Amino acid sequence: MNRKKRVTIYDIAQKLNVTASTVSRALSNNGYVNETTRQLVLKIAAELNYKRNTLASNLRKGETKTIGVIVPRINQNFFANVIAGIEDSTYQKDYNLIICQSDELHEKEIKCVNTLINQHVDCIVISVSADSYNYDHLQNVIDQGIQLIQFDRVAEELETLKVINDNEQASFEAVCHLIEQGYKKIALLEGPQNLNIFRQRKSGYLKALRKFKIKVNNAYVVENAWTKELGAAATKKLLSLPDAPDAIFASTSDFSALGVLEVANDLHIKVPSQLGICGYSNEAFTEITSPSITTIDQFSVDMGKAIANLYFDEMEKAEASVTPKIISIKPKLIVRGSTIRRGLEENQEIKSQESR
Repeated sequence: MNRKKRVTIYDIAQKLNVTASTVSRALSNNGYVNETTRQLVLKIAAELNYKRNTLASNLRKGETKTIGVIVPRINQNFFANVIAGIEDSTYQKDYNLIICQSDELHEKEIKCVNTLINQHVDCIVISVSADSYNYDHLQNVIDQGIQLIQFDRVAEELETLKVINDNEQASFEAVCHLIEQGYKKIALLEGPQNLNIFRQRKSGYLKALRKFKIKVNNAYVVENAWTKELGAAATKKLLSLPDAPDAIFASTSDFSALGVLEVANDLHIKVPSQLGICGYSNEAFTEITSPSITTIDQFSVDMGKAIANLYFDEMEKAEASVTPKIISIKPKLIVRGSTIRRGLEENQEIKSQESR
């Protein structure tokens, strides 16, 4: 099947036997063209279904009004919502988005970056992949004079605009909540420690244990358990320990928390009375599991809007910022059925007394 050739101003010019510059001035209403010629140009343009090449037009102005976004996984609620937040703000400014997915692979992330550079985007927004081991490709974005905004997972050594969460505080509050609910043997499912967010979440976990003078048990810390399958495998390992944990904080994601819950159900372990479960990211399914899963809301849509607004704020400045700006959004602990043990124990005690 032959692809139909796109109509250009040269096609219109040839049909009317005028110059391309005359057609361009008539279509843009910029510069002198007599009214009869202008109307003829508009008529032929409509007949040929001419569409203005906005990319070429914007390039002539030194911009494309396009922002590239690179995320590890498009199908995760957190990243999808960040993209939605960016789009909500960019749409109002008549900007377009190009969305790329790294699939957590360093080499694919590099390819995505190079593709966006070749597309002449005005800005690249990125959350780095778990597989990233150096950031030369991101330094290249800066060297090319393209605005770079990092969010969530960031290369801390690069001085760029950043929009992040307070991961350490959120994890601290989550683990404190578990301890206050009576859990004392709390396991941690952690992500790759080359990523800043997982180092921060582990730091919050350790900080909470120190606050309540609970000794760290290294056997309770399992790395790279961040998918449902890996979360399930880690849970089986943890629950087979001679001194098994009574709570699991899946700091990696709600997907790993779901894996924990499924294993608990398979082993007939009661949640939350025998095992507490806390996830991270507030995926939609956490509200409808049985019991519902305690998690941490990262306000991802707000994060997306903050990213877009940060870019537009920088664009409006006469000069580039001397100090790269960092915006931190405070997450919120969402307490649900998978960790509420205090009230449950009190109710069971009342029922036991009533039956005597």
